[in-house]
Amino acid sequence: MTSLETLPIAVIGAGPVGLAAAAHLIRRGLPVRVYEAGATVATSVKDWGHVRLFSPWEYNTDTAARALLQSHGWREPPGKAMPTGLDLCEAYLKPLAETPEMAAVIETGAKVTAITRQGADKVLSKGRETKPFVLAVSNGNGTIRRDLARAVIDASGTWTTPNPLGSGGILAEGEAENAGNIAYGIPDVLGRDRAAYEGKTTLVVGAGHSAANVLLDLARLAERDPRTSIVWATRGENLMRVYGGGTADQLPARGELGSALKALVDSGQVTLVAGFSVTRVNAVDGQVMVEGETAQGIREVGPVDRIVVSTGQRPDLNLTRELRLDLDPWLESSKALGPLIDPNLHSCGSVPPHGHGELAHPEPGFYTVGIKSYGRAPTFLMLTGYEQVRSVVAAIAGDLVEAADIHLVLPETGVCSTNLPVDGVPASSGCCGGPAPAKADACCVADAEAKAEGKSGCGCDPAKAPEKVAEPAGCC
Repeated sequence: MTSLETLPIAVIGAGPVGLAAAAHLIRRGLPVRVYEAGATVATSVKDWGHVRLFSPWEYNTDTAARALLQSHGWREPPGKAMPTGLDLCEAYLKPLAETPEMAAVIETGAKVTAITRQGADKVLSKGRETKPFVLAVSNGNGTIRRDLARAVIDASGTWTTPNPLGSGGILAEGEAENAGNIAYGIPDVLGRDRAAYEGKTTLVVGAGHSAANVLLDLARLAERDPRTSIVWATRGENLMRVYGGGTADQLPARGELGSALKALVDSGQVTLVAGFSVTRVNAVDGQVMVEGETAQGIREVGPVDRIVVSTGQRPDLNLTRELRLDLDPWLESSKALGPLIDPNLHSCGSVPPHGHGELAHPEPGFYTVGIKSYGRAPTFLMLTGYEQVRSVVAAIAGDLVEAADIHLVLPETGVCSTNLPVDGVPASSGCCGGPAPAKADACCVADAEAKAEGKSGCGCDPAKAPEKVAEPAGCC
């Protein structure tokens, strides 16, 4: 058996959060090895490289990564500018990966297909924590090697495992057979994928920021070629979350995204079909008809030339099947994090500070970080992931004081579950009286006022707090 102390910490994924984890490990002098399945670092980011982030540079870089870059003469982009995904790669992630310290520990084209303990499957308990982790690594040549690690930080993300078109989380009938007419995520309809959408009828399914970006790009394409037409289908009927908080959003570009989308629907440039759950896709003369359930019964949409499925992603749980994980039963996030981010209960754009304690599992030394730590929950910001890995790396290093000193203040969306209209009747704006002041370390106005009076915890009315929240921190 190999001694744990001599082994590296394995980081799975060389995206923004994975590279930040490596930077923190390097800063602490801990051995690290980074595994990236793609041909280059940040392969998933490059896939949506045409999309402009609604968060500025100041929210998109990590402290340890910046320090490493600056030690090699890197000049930080202007903090208030908003990069595209490609900008993020070219101006930050690529230079970071090319620093000598990082280049020595990153392996691309290395897909981790499974993780276990040396000589122990999921069932064995005795001495489990003393056994190294074993990573099954594929280099795409048909062979699998086994690497050992002292600890594992899973920052592999969810981008490559999108949710299906079909409602209920399973493929719609005909979805696989008509894959040639279907794209997932955020295709580059103004760039590399333009020929597939120009002059065509496209159905976009989804009610998040990804869907909004696709719809706005399609509208720009329609301005150039009026033959282009756009249909938007959503499973829900209340679209306030995707339309956003407008000027109440503390990230102005995020608020503008929702406002611009609402204007397209109101003007008739986008045909909205709300309350539509897709069940079947049928091929018709080179196009497709989409069948779905509505409150009024079965309805068909189409024919359309293309379908864009922007219904979010889900974590790949096969990777960790032989590990002991404690997951939220419906979000598939870290269990302790689930109540803080559950969109069924609250969505104010802010998440209470959390770190190694909420991200750990019953498997000692294993942590899920980044967007994968959110499971199926939406609205993850990179800033969250950077604070996660700072805390996790401190815990791995044995610096529990630093690991517990967590600071996370996220910009509010201006939209909460408490201010969404019910049956068409507008509710009061903001959460518990409106968004918290921009500089307040609080989830909403009531919370900010309570903290100003020296009170602890959330200042919201306890009667309004969701039952699932384990403690009164966070937004009601």
